[in-house]
Amino acid sequence: MIDQIRVRNLALIEEALLTLGAGLTVVTGETGAGKTALLSAIRLLLGSRANADSVREGAEGLVVEGRFLGLPGSCEEGDPDPDDESVVRRTVSAEGRSRTTVNGDMVTLKQLGAIMERSADICGQHDQQKLLRPAEHRQLLDDWASDQLQEPLGAYREAFGKARAAARELDRVRQMKETSSAQLEEARFILRRIDEVNPLPGEYQELLSDLARGEHAETLSCSVREAASALSGEGGALDGLNAAAAALESAARFDPDLLPYAQSLREATYVVEDVARDARSYAEDIDFDPQVLLDQQERAAQLQGLIRAYGPRMEDVLEAREQAADLVSLVDDSEQREAAALRAVEAAEQRLEQTAEELHQARERAAEEFAALVSSQMQRLEMGTASVECAVELLDRSRWTAEGPSGVELLFRPGAGMQSRPLARIASGGEISRVMLAVHVVMGNRDQVDTLVFDEVDAGVGGATALALADVLADLSQTHQVLVVTHLPQVAVKADQHYVVRKEEGRGIPRTILENVQDEDRVVEIARMLAGDATKGSLAHARELLGEEAASLV
Repeated sequence: MIDQIRVRNLALIEEALLTLGAGLTVVTGETGAGKTALLSAIRLLLGSRANADSVREGAEGLVVEGRFLGLPGSCEEGDPDPDDESVVRRTVSAEGRSRTTVNGDMVTLKQLGAIMERSADICGQHDQQKLLRPAEHRQLLDDWASDQLQEPLGAYREAFGKARAAARELDRVRQMKETSSAQLEEARFILRRIDEVNPLPGEYQELLSDLARGEHAETLSCSVREAASALSGEGGALDGLNAAAAALESAARFDPDLLPYAQSLREATYVVEDVARDARSYAEDIDFDPQVLLDQQERAAQLQGLIRAYGPRMEDVLEAREQAADLVSLVDDSEQREAAALRAVEAAEQRLEQTAEELHQARERAAEEFAALVSSQMQRLEMGTASVECAVELLDRSRWTAEGPSGVELLFRPGAGMQSRPLARIASGGEISRVMLAVHVVMGNRDQVDTLVFDEVDAGVGGATALALADVLADLSQTHQVLVVTHLPQVAVKADQHYVVRKEEGRGIPRTILENVQDEDRVVEIARMLAGDATKGSLAHARELLGEEAASLV
């Protein structure tokens, strides 16, 4: 959600601060006052490209800063905390050099776009990319019908993954089946050479330990026996410890503080006795056999030869043997292996077709309901008998993806009895804006966008349509933060916050001023929107409209 936007030196704006809250915020003002510059600032924060032409005349550069709460793309793990603050900053110099940072870290425009994708969406006659791109329509439908589609979509994705794995295995079997005779002979040679030695897992490390003891058996025996004698032989460490302990015990009769030292020495004698006993046992167990040592050295040489050829580790040797055996087995049993892989593919495809049909039917049911709800909102917007159709087409198998087997496209029908056509081809800019508004109302909080900005949604609208549009925008503000640039007083009176854009002239370069109007100032602005000027009659009418709106909220 947008908390604040600060703009400096953008077009006619010298400096402006826009503070947004939840609900509906409107921006009004006369044509040419600078509302477009404010929208340009928001576009910059969402990742649009900037150029030097946007810099205010005479300024060194422009700066646009936005503070966002719970920015989705700024959270690396899990859902964002709605109280977390993030600051996005765009600067553009008068020479056209641009810089973008998020929380002080430099980012590219592509990265900024990815971060801001779920934060805000500008819905203007020239900003309906999502609605005009059929590739985005499936995601719209899936987001809206997530509860209905969760189970069939999950089953389809699991089946799709297994079908891909089965196809990869069949390709591998067929590729290995076509192995050249030279590769096959090499695999047979590797298999034969390794099997002649027959290395076992863990054998080489154990053998190295045995060799170290066998090759130095005499040194080990002498050293360990010498250690045992030094510990427990006549005059050894054990005798000294016992003598020292006895002396301290005798002295402790006169000074009890010496007794703990004597006890510590007695405990040390137990450790020394254990070490001496184990050392003697170790020395006695050393049984040097020259023939055993020779056999171990020959075995180590065989294993080291394999490591030099297929290493550098014994694990690599065993893996080379497994790969060679697999290739030889595959070629020798190629027909059977290919037949088994083909059966696996057929079974996986059969399961995939079943889940694809279930998902396709679920999407068709959801699409019909979704289109009916959007069309109902369009009728609220006084679009006559115009409606939308959500067409779901089962694609060729070659075009299936992990997202499903269906293509989804929103079609627009200008009136009852008329043919539905792709929305981008036949709907006017105003119609597209209102269709997008209807879609967002139906999506509720399932469209994964926090803030919606509407520009020119009221183009060519008046009378009953204006009242309906105002009601729909008010409904939408219950699930989103909504910002609307409008010329309609019917919309303006619905706002939770009201900003007015004015152009100030008479002191050099004109400048745009953004003001948050309340109380009587707001009455004056509504009156201007009603009659072009704040006359006695228009002021009375403005108070009436605002009073009615306030009463409806009680």
